[in-house]
Amino acid sequence: MTAIAPDHVEELVSESLMDRRYETQIEPVNRLLDETRALRPATSVSYVDPVHNVEEVRIISLYSNIGVANENGFIDAGSDEAATRMLGMQWQLGLRPEFILPWNVHPWHTPGEVNGKFTPPQITSGLKPLLRMLKVVPRASVLIAHGTEAHRLSEQLVKTQNPLLWRRGFKTYKVKSLDGRAFAGSPERQQAHLEEIYAAYADAMARTGLAAAK
Repeated sequence: MTAIAPDHVEELVSESLMDRRYETQIEPVNRLLDETRALRPATSVSYVDPVHNVEEVRIISLYSNIGVANENGFIDAGSDEAATRMLGMQWQLGLRPEFILPWNVHPWHTPGEVNGKFTPPQITSGLKPLLRMLKVVPRASVLIAHGTEAHRLSEQLVKTQNPLLWRRGFKTYKVKSLDGRAFAGSPERQQAHLEEIYAAYADAMARTGLAAAK
């Protein structure tokens, strides 16, 4: 039996997911991301993993996507540590992936470059893609904004007074990023941040009729 190197396994998994990005349960969002990329042909976009489901989504996780795009081509919470924190929170609350959908403040990436701190115009440019995405996830009524840039975009979203928001009784939460400086302090401070994030997701679940794990 021939062993497969771990990095090759990751590559195969990534290719498999990429092949599935237009499956029925996620196609509308990823087609929208293709259209978003077409607005800026020299850029790339990160897709939404097919584990999510546009018909079931209740909660949007909005990430301040500073840094590099994940090599697997999909939106994530940030570093491996950030992804672990997010998955741990989902497991503890019993929040299944089909009920949430990740999204980036600034959908575009310049290949080979790191996203630095976003300027106000860069943040604002993410508003139209965000609104378009919300139209194709009909049951989403909560947005949890992770990090400063996400906070600012969530504020702009509310200020639009778009009818979609009041029809759904839309609510936004502002929490710390799952990565970076928010988790550079003492263990006690990190735990406090985590508890705030957990509380926001637990409340969001209650608002949207999802039962948290006991």
